[in-house]
Order: sequence, then C-alpha cells, then structure tokens
Amino acid sequence: MDAEEGCRYRYRLSSVRLCAKRPAICALSRREDGIACVFFAPMPVLLVCITAYIGYVDGPWPFTYPGTKNTPLQISAMVVSLSYFIFDMAWCVYFRTEGPVMLAHHTMSILGILLTLWLGESGIESCAVLFGSEITNPLLQARWFLKQTGHYRSLLGDVVDVLFVLLFVVMRIFVGGTMLYCELISPRPRFFIKCGGVAMYALSWVFMVDIVRFAMRKRKSWHKQKMEQLEPVTANGHEGKKD
Repeated sequence: MDAEEGCRYRYRLSSVRLCAKRPAICALSRREDGIACVFFAPMPVLLVCITAYIGYVDGPWPFTYPGTKNTPLQISAMVVSLSYFIFDMAWCVYFRTEGPVMLAHHTMSILGILLTLWLGESGIESCAVLFGSEITNPLLQARWFLKQTGHYRSLLGDVVDVLFVLLFVVMRIFVGGTMLYCELISPRPRFFIKCGGVAMYALSWVFMVDIVRFAMRKRKSWHKQKMEQLEPVTANGHEGKKD
C-alpha cells in the first residue's frame, strides 16, 4: 500500500467507500450483507442534506442556541445517524478494515448520539457535528472514482485533493473550533456534552496531523512532476534546450 492509498484507507468515513473500494469483500459476503451495504450506502449524503436543512433552515442556530431541546426533526436525523454508525462500526470490526482512531471516532459518535437522545437536548450541536463530519464525503467519493477510471493523476484529481484538504481544515478545525468555544461558554449544555465536544475536536486534530502529512506528500509529488517536466528531453542523441 503506497502513501496515498494508506491516506485514503485512514480517511474512510463511511461504509459506502468500503463497498466501493473493496468490491471483492461485498461480493464474497452473504447476500444479506450485500443488500445492507447497498441500503446504507447513500446514508452520508442523506445525513448531509438533513443536517444542513436543520442547521440553516429549521434551526435553531447551533452557535447561538446550544443546549436547547431536541426537535422532532433533530431526533429523526440522530436516529438515522445512529443506525448508520452502528452498521459501519460493526462492519469495521467484523472485516477489520480500520485502526483504533477510526474506531474511536465511531464509538464517540455512537455514545454522543445516544447521550443526546437520552437527555433530550443538544440535538442541534449533534446535527452540526454530523454535518461537518460528513460534508467531505462527496470529495472522497470523487477521488475514488477518479482513481478507478485512471483520471486521478490529472488537474481534476489535484483539484479534488485540494478541495478536500481545505474543506476539512475549514469545517473540522475553524468552524468546529468556533462551535466548541460557543458550547463551552454557554451555560445551557450539560457538562458531559461539553466533554464530548472537546473529545471530538481533539480527534479532529488527530486526523489533521495525517491530513498535513498527506498534503506534504502531495506537494512533493507535484514538485517532482514539475521537475521532470523541466528536465531536458534527449532525442536522437541530442539534448533538448530549456526555455
């Protein structure tokens, strides 16, 4: 497994990418497993759409009103998210596809959703976290399809990688950090909810370290390609001229 494949392996945030990247696993699994995999594949996109509507339209605004009572729509979104994370967690454990960091992410997500449903409050923060976590999924999907079609090492592949890194940094680090600050200074959220927010944000920084390493490898790859293009071309025993 090369560096880029290893990075993609660590950043798998949904079961749909597992099915896409490992079709042999789905093919060798029982028919029921395959049906379940196909059923849960659109979940990340569905979660992004629902949580975006909750945050930007239905409200309340998570930065201003953390710790408020759960609405029926928030409860529905969290129940759907819980089923998705439980399925993906079971899939990762059964097929041993992920390391401890991703398993910790899934475990904290499941416990956080269960706690929010049990308390009956802070649903808006949970939905905001789900939105920020799953918003990068389309770019990871595009990256995989470009690899499979042989178009990844192109301008489009570079654009997808750059957008993924930027979106991750903006949503997970800057927006996530701002939301955590609002959560901590607000008197409404429970202490356990605040602790969960700190844990999730700390985990984002663990992912961020790998993101930075990936960006550095990508930069070196671009520099190497540029140098290769600038090398003089030798043809018929004569060295080409540089501009």
